[in-house]
Amino acid sequence: MSTIHQLLPTIATAAITAAVTVGLMTYTHKASTTDRDTPFQQVATDINYPLNFPAPLPAPTLSKHIVGLDAPSNFISAAQSATPTVVNIRTISPKNKWSGFSGIYDSKAEDWTNPKSDSGASGSGVIVSPDGYIVTNKHVVAGSTSIEVTLYNRQSFPAELIAEDPNTDIALLKINTYGLSAIPYGDSDNLQVGEWVLAVGNPFNLASTVTAGIVSAKGRNINILQSREAIESFIQTDAAVNPGNSGGALVNTRGELVGINTAIASGTGSFSGYSFAVPVNLVKKVVEDLKRYGIVQSASLGIKFESITNSLANTYGLSSTKGVLVVSVVDGSAAEDAGLAVGDVITEVNGIAVNTSSELQEKIARFRPGDNIAISYMRRQQGKFANVTLKNSLKNTGIVRTPKEEVTRILGAELQELSILDLQSYGLRNGIKVVKLNSNGLLSLQTPIKVGCVLDFVNKKPVFTHEDVYNALKDVPAGESVRLEGVYEKGSRVVYTFTMK
Repeated sequence: MSTIHQLLPTIATAAITAAVTVGLMTYTHKASTTDRDTPFQQVATDINYPLNFPAPLPAPTLSKHIVGLDAPSNFISAAQSATPTVVNIRTISPKNKWSGFSGIYDSKAEDWTNPKSDSGASGSGVIVSPDGYIVTNKHVVAGSTSIEVTLYNRQSFPAELIAEDPNTDIALLKINTYGLSAIPYGDSDNLQVGEWVLAVGNPFNLASTVTAGIVSAKGRNINILQSREAIESFIQTDAAVNPGNSGGALVNTRGELVGINTAIASGTGSFSGYSFAVPVNLVKKVVEDLKRYGIVQSASLGIKFESITNSLANTYGLSSTKGVLVVSVVDGSAAEDAGLAVGDVITEVNGIAVNTSSELQEKIARFRPGDNIAISYMRRQQGKFANVTLKNSLKNTGIVRTPKEEVTRILGAELQELSILDLQSYGLRNGIKVVKLNSNGLLSLQTPIKVGCVLDFVNKKPVFTHEDVYNALKDVPAGESVRLEGVYEKGSRVVYTFTMK
């Protein structure tokens, strides 16, 4: 009987917690504004708020003791360490903003040419250096015209978008302040399935919310990123992540960053059991590249590869399904230079085992062109080893420029990306403006184009950004014609052509 009396406070606490949880789950279900066909969703911008929406709720004071619970005490230390490094991000975007994932305008728009108002959304970010650099998801800030960051202490700052990477859904922001608490990096390679982790973010605009779970799997590819060269090797956890959590921190029990929370598996738009984070070892490299080069320096082996199924193992006469099968090798690639061949099975990169395509892809993505890596592989049941010097997409080891730099170099012209409102003044849904012409550039030498022309199609492809223009030009061989379509301020349409050099 005395034991029952001792347990009564705990039972009462559990009952109250369950009631609150039921109420919260009802609210979160109703708060979800979008039901999508795919069960996998980015979770930052599902919630829109009026532009006069109050500031995020203040972060609660973290207690140094939890009474009546047997949770590991290191949860407290990790939460207290991580929460000051996680920020709330609020964005303002045109109501019918361009979607960085689907490449189309918001399908909910009733009348694109007469939007009713701008809209706002919220997400999370993580401070990675004391001088104001913040990492978040690209989809948190995509298409925004204004970004505001609110710190743990409720100070707010306008943020500059430094650069973003569609292949990993990572973006880098900068705020103009110093002396910030920056999160320490952990090691996602050492993270184990079954290990406890915490998700820290701002779900439903509730500041500095901490949830706990375990690592459920690693190397998950859920096919959510729509970039042609998307890198998906997510950490899967059962820590609760909801709309507003995107861009927030996944930390280990030491309070170290091990991932950036990015997506959930859900049919309702709210948490249904699993969430997915970009591994920190990949995040670190992407952040360094965005800060230094403005674009990710992507390294390539120059092979096509597949995870090994029983069917492939039988076809290629393999004794097991471990490793990643090389199914083709590109001429002039790093793999060809190192002697790799079709039918080889890659088992390790720098001593780290790889057993799926997504694992191999993520390991290679951590390096830059010119880096040397060690590849262990099997050929006809015999173990082999190769030192590989990685190359870029141009099959050399040089630094790749940003799309903006490449477009300026190719055309001999500087282009300016336009806002939705600017485009409306021209009666356009997409376009990019010529703001400077070099006298010895291709456009000046071969066309009568003038500064002020807004190009909306390049080789019959709609263009909205420098990247769109670069993608339309990069595969055109020398000697072939390029067609430009556009308008001037008075509305007259023009067509120009030039020959690629």
